[in-house]
Amino acid sequence: MPGMSVYAGFYKVGTPKKGEYVFVSATSGAVGQLIGQFAKLEGCYVAGSAGSKEKVDLLKNKFGFDEAFNYKEKHDLNAALKRYFPEGIDVYFENVGGKMLDAVLLNMRHHGRIAACGMISQYNLDEPEGTKNLLQILYKWIQIKGYMHRNYYHLYPKFLDLVLPYIREKKMVYVEDIVEALKMVQLPLLDFLVVATLENEWLLLLVNDAIIHCMNVA
Repeated sequence: MPGMSVYAGFYKVGTPKKGEYVFVSATSGAVGQLIGQFAKLEGCYVAGSAGSKEKVDLLKNKFGFDEAFNYKEKHDLNAALKRYFPEGIDVYFENVGGKMLDAVLLNMRHHGRIAACGMISQYNLDEPEGTKNLLQILYKWIQIKGYMHRNYYHLYPKFLDLVLPYIREKKMVYVEDIVEALKMVQLPLLDFLVVATLENEWLLLLVNDAIIHCMNVA
């Protein structure tokens, strides 16, 4: 699921081009880390936000991001984005919403594109946060498009044709944690993206920062 979310969002919605400036929020998650690698392979400048120094280091040192910052340490997100995108943002992959989206709208370039994959900051609020800078969409001719991965599953063979050679050639990397037995997994419920059974013997847990395979749970 994260892979198809990335493929659809990148090649069918955001469509970054060589030399463009790409920003990804919640970048250390399963979707964000792949988006950033696709962007680098296509010749883009890419920066991302994450929630800890360890995650920022992971983005820059393992996944090849040009820049990354800890949003929890930035009291002024607008200023942070201006620092990492002095020329503005061409393509934003939206995974957070709220204050981050508000700051991004101020820093988008004319004819910028926003691919809305998720808004994790809004999912569990009693009352959703308002967005203040929507006029930027008009002033800058910004395109915002929401999408769901399931609408693009007909492209799955093309996704495999693209990604598998990159993995074999070590042009793309990933983080994987393997845990034997379900009882060993103790994660907050909010970390889970998808829970699915595979062949009645495997439980695949897709969480915010990794893919966890729980074996021997049949």
